[in-house]
Amino acid sequence: MSDNPQDIAKLKEEIIEVIASEGMVDRTKVTPDATIESLDLKSVDIVMILTALEEKFNVYIPMDGSLQEAKTVESLIDAIADHIQKERETQ
Repeated sequence: MSDNPQDIAKLKEEIIEVIASEGMVDRTKVTPDATIESLDLKSVDIVMILTALEEKFNVYIPMDGSLQEAKTVESLIDAIADHIQKERETQ
């Protein structure tokens, strides 16, 4: 994967879709400034979302560091997107 802004935007959009479907959250509520708490996502929901993303992108996403610290949807998406990009570079 490249650092192409369009590629990154597409990746982030796909992550948002997974968050909405796996977290059973209204897609319109999954905005960058929304908090994980405001979407009422529990740790089990986050695990389901990460599992779905791992399957979709064929990568391993550890639940640590930047993911655990993420409080907003934007920081969660950024952490996941960064991780997916790093994994893709090593494949």
